[in-house]
Amino acid sequence: MLWCNRIIYEDEPFERETELEGAIEEISNVLFGSSRIYLCIKRKIGKKGKKTNIPDGYLIDLSSNREPKLFVVEAELAKHDPLKHIAVQILEFSLSFETSPHLIKGILKQALNANPIGLKRCEDYAKANGYENIDVLLERIIYGEDRFNALVVIDESIEDLEKVLISKFQFPVEIITIERYHNIDGERLYRFEPFLKDVLVPAEGDIRPGLPALDPSELDLIVVPAREEGFKQVFLGENRWYAIRIHSSMISKIKYIAAYQISPISAITHIAPVASIDQWKDTNKYVVNFALPAKKIGPIRLVPKSTVRAPQSPRYSSKERVESARTLDDAF
Repeated sequence: MLWCNRIIYEDEPFERETELEGAIEEISNVLFGSSRIYLCIKRKIGKKGKKTNIPDGYLIDLSSNREPKLFVVEAELAKHDPLKHIAVQILEFSLSFETSPHLIKGILKQALNANPIGLKRCEDYAKANGYENIDVLLERIIYGEDRFNALVVIDESIEDLEKVLISKFQFPVEIITIERYHNIDGERLYRFEPFLKDVLVPAEGDIRPGLPALDPSELDLIVVPAREEGFKQVFLGENRWYAIRIHSSMISKIKYIAAYQISPISAITHIAPVASIDQWKDTNKYVVNFALPAKKIGPIRLVPKSTVRAPQSPRYSSKERVESARTLDDAF
């Protein structure tokens, strides 16, 4: 229940996957942001005579000027035994994707031609970033390195599902949870965390004068908040940091880790190169193992009353940006 002194919103579970798919379309601009294009199109993919599948949609991610991406989208209800079903679906999508790239390009091109706003975004992106036309852009997305990315949209967070996706697949699989509520007048609210919200640096609408925005392709460092005891015993003592939530699509990018020591220090004080990032025990979190012991930097201090607040969870930046920073405002 969502409550205020004027009105009550009751939980309204999705009964059918089509309802969840409709919600994704309804909130897609806010859910995915202005730099991504959601295409709700169901077409069979896969090579003739081989295993074929029908994804629920595609997400063209143009948030990076250097690394445009494509996510194959699967919408699923938690009540439909998603642990087994989704894992199998995602694996089959990846196999079908690899065997039919030309077909997928045609599907995307047809969907964009029926979506004037999405088509214009792709045309503008292609022109601004040196692609001859949309065909060349789509080929870069579909045939490029790390080309298969999956996005699961589900109505309930399931830890076991996240654990399976972390442990079984080598390609990125992101998860979004959407919950639905309604009031007595039939008005609806949706509860969700925008897709990869903390990956854009600075966040959309928060670009500060004099500070050039980092392109997502430049992100190679994760900043983790640390209490004194854990910092000394683990970050410095064990040359690692564990039980961290990290976006699946960021794993291959992270080359460095930095520690933000919480109050009273309130500063980034140490940095270390990353040797590996592995699943942390049997959980949906990760452990970052250092290649070398952490070295001192800064300190890069929090600015009181600034728009950049003290990290409460992992945040992404770049080694170059952090090492040249004097304050957290400069680092993010």
